[in-house]
Amino acid sequence: MQFFSCLCCGKGFDGKKKVKSEPSWRIFSLKELHAATNSFNYDNKLGEGRFGSVYWGQLWDGSQIAVKRLKVWSSREEIDFAVEVEILARIRHKNLLSVRGYCAEGQERLIVYEYMSNLSLVSHLHGQHSSESLLDWTRRMNIAVTSAQAIAYLHFHATPRIVHGDVRASNVLLDSEFEARVTDFGYGKLMPDNAENGANKTTKGNSNLGYLSPECIESGKESDMGDVYSFGVVLLELVTGKRPTEKLNQTTKQGITEWVLPLVYDKKFGEIVDQRLNGKYVEEELKRVVLVGLMCAQTEPEKRPTMSEVVEMLMNESKEKMTQLEANPLFNKTIE
Repeated sequence: MQFFSCLCCGKGFDGKKKVKSEPSWRIFSLKELHAATNSFNYDNKLGEGRFGSVYWGQLWDGSQIAVKRLKVWSSREEIDFAVEVEILARIRHKNLLSVRGYCAEGQERLIVYEYMSNLSLVSHLHGQHSSESLLDWTRRMNIAVTSAQAIAYLHFHATPRIVHGDVRASNVLLDSEFEARVTDFGYGKLMPDNAENGANKTTKGNSNLGYLSPECIESGKESDMGDVYSFGVVLLELVTGKRPTEKLNQTTKQGITEWVLPLVYDKKFGEIVDQRLNGKYVEEELKRVVLVGLMCAQTEPEKRPTMSEVVEMLMNESKEKMTQLEANPLFNKTIE
């Protein structure tokens, strides 16, 4: 494919080698990815999402990769997988996980990424790293702002503009410096509409239901305002350390917004914050993130801010902006 040539050459026109900031984009063979992942061995599996499973791998040169193995692919489908992936590969932002390449052989469709050594946000909040308390307040604030910037870039500055469609903590990866790298964006376009397992249906499975907006659950369609809702849940998850939904008993579940909002009414922000922080947080920043998260996760999409507005609110430290946030009708409890 002609468009690879400018990305894969390591030398400039003067013949001198250029310093490459990221690994070259290229096509991988299925044999190569089988070798890298030990034939997609279960022990190499990093996780599973709406569109497929992710495996850790190591190439012949020692570099580590993450391989997304997409779910059942129909050979009858007319979607040009290579062209769609190439479009995604051109979308570059320092807080989006860049595509390194792909493989399309037979019915296999695989996308190759750089491996993120600190795994995902969910692994630090609820998974294998949760007991290590590596996410101090400064890191959490940085993750909140930079992941918001990445999604805002997709919505307003990417070409073409992209709805993420699956914003959740497991899709916020963390590099060696705990910088956020948002992944899994744009997969809705890659999956065939007639995929036998229905993987492109937003409501398929239970793993993302706590993040889905009411209108998305009802219609099954992705939208930018649906992304905003999901990001609001991620913000609340980030500062509370709680899951999007938690069981109260055998028959009752409580969403994170249902738990947080009454505490905001009573101004008990100290009870909202993740207790693993041991009180080491900035109170005004905590309040700002919680209020923005709740504004994003409102039931009515027309009341939610855009992702650009979310970025601005998270970064604005002025007292005037905080006063505006607190004045939102959402935070004024109505007496029935």
